[in-house]
Amino acid sequence: MTAAQADHAGARSEIREIPEGFKLDTPRVEDGAAIWRIARDSKALDLNSSYSYLLWCRDFAATSVVARDAEGEPAAFVTGYVRPERPDTLVVWQVAVDGAHRGRGLAAALLDGLTTRVMDEQGISLVETTITPDNAASNRLFASFAERHSVPVKREVLFDAGLFPEQGHEPEVLNLIGPFRPPSRPGR
Repeated sequence: MTAAQADHAGARSEIREIPEGFKLDTPRVEDGAAIWRIARDSKALDLNSSYSYLLWCRDFAATSVVARDAEGEPAAFVTGYVRPERPDTLVVWQVAVDGAHRGRGLAAALLDGLTTRVMDEQGISLVETTITPDNAASNRLFASFAERHSVPVKREVLFDAGLFPEQGHEPEVLNLIGPFRPPSRPGR
């Protein structure tokens, strides 16, 4: 953890460290195909086109993160963006870990690393994500994220099931997490 991250953590519980053998990195366009494959193989995410993952790595790299394995290949990712109407809010779009690397705490480490970076660089104080009620893993991930950071979570249905064109899509429940304490700046 950098000095800025430690300062930012303040009275919160410990930020989840990246597991040994992995490193956090900013996604590159060349990572788009691997990120698409990880999303596809998750069987839990709404899969976007492979083209959209390439664009995401180009246009939203500053608000996204990958975990690279020892060979430098993406093993997990978090994609996000800052809401244009709410520049204090990071929207976490998708989180996925390759099946071979699950159970090591990568998703939590990625989420902590990304939010700390975006807080420091862009001054966000809130995190939003939507989760379907049947996605137990994501519900646990974001509940433990809020608990680790000692911030509240407010939940409400953002998109009701009836809004989706396909049958059987569950509602998307908005999780509004925060506010986070702004990081201290040296000399203030």
